[in-house]
Amino acid sequence: MKFKFTFWKLVFAIIMVLGGYATVIRFTQGLGASTNMSDQYPWGIWIGFDVLCGVMLAAGGFTLTGAVHILNVKRLEPIVRPTVLTAFAGYLLVSIALMYDLGRPYRIWHPLVMRNPHSVMFEVAMCVMCYTTVLALEFSPIVLERFNLRKPLKFIKAALIPLVILGCILSTLHQSSLGTMYLIMPEKLHPFWYSPLLPVFFFISAIAVGLAMTIFESSISSRVFGRQLELPIIQELGRILLVVLSVYATLRFEDLYHRGVLHQAFIPQYETYFFWLEIIMTAIAPILLLSIRKVRMSPGGLYFCAVLTVLGFITNRLNVSITGLEHWVGRHYLPSWTEFSVTASMVAGGFALFGLAVKYLPIFEDEHEHKPRLSAPQAVEPAAPLSSTTVVTDAGD
Repeated sequence: MKFKFTFWKLVFAIIMVLGGYATVIRFTQGLGASTNMSDQYPWGIWIGFDVLCGVMLAAGGFTLTGAVHILNVKRLEPIVRPTVLTAFAGYLLVSIALMYDLGRPYRIWHPLVMRNPHSVMFEVAMCVMCYTTVLALEFSPIVLERFNLRKPLKFIKAALIPLVILGCILSTLHQSSLGTMYLIMPEKLHPFWYSPLLPVFFFISAIAVGLAMTIFESSISSRVFGRQLELPIIQELGRILLVVLSVYATLRFEDLYHRGVLHQAFIPQYETYFFWLEIIMTAIAPILLLSIRKVRMSPGGLYFCAVLTVLGFITNRLNVSITGLEHWVGRHYLPSWTEFSVTASMVAGGFALFGLAVKYLPIFEDEHEHKPRLSAPQAVEPAAPLSSTTVVTDAGD
């Protein structure tokens, strides 16, 4: 097969080379030489984006699999496989990103034998590890089908429902616990983002982003891989997304109001600008747009709302992990070029993994199997004149 060189392949190559060079600096010279983090700022973009946002962006895995296999919403089944692929790739990249942030990455296995049940970080570590294993098992039928391994495939399919239930439980635990980690710093985190409801906000936002990422992924796949867009399915996801965003916005407003923080939203300051950017993209704009039926029914409108939602909640996670702490630290944190390079290479690697999997594995096979049924009515078109003749004969009788 002839290799075709394109502009985006060149961009991908540059990103990966820079990421590789930054990796060498990180693991040969340490965190101090490769990051702008400090004792006051121990968590930077590698935690704020690569982990907090990475786990959130992969939330479609438990959202869609739970809807299809537990709630029996079978009409969403055609998009389960690409969603599981996205989730599995996302969690693999989160695990790799953690290796960069840990001071001693070779000790990442310690939670397995040095348990601390009173630690939220221990609970997150165990849940992420277990859920990554569950995602690997949920993804395995795709690989087994590719190589026609019928016996292990039969075994995995028999255990699929318990696996999905376990995956939903683990996801619920650690998606919310990521917010729980910030409850220990009420005097450090800005009032815009510190709240006793942080675990609830993190969980609801994960569901919203899981739906938005599925819409985004379907739209991109239809353009890049030349597939037919599952328009009725993403229209339904758009309606569900509107409900989830409305619940999130209502709870967020109630929380700000009862904590007496709303008045600070009109004080011109550094944090206020990021707060309004987040609120506009997570609540105001997508809710207003999705409330318009014409927007909610169009592929372009759904795609735009999905992008807004994803970017809005990425901003939210970065506000919680970075912006909200800057006023206490007394300085602004700007990631170094090596931090940016590693993060960019993770994102590029995720897109590359998805593309390779779609190319060599039956990711969209379920959808292709349904296509002959959609064209079946055309095969019986010649029968139409017979029906007309029958009607006339009956009328004559």
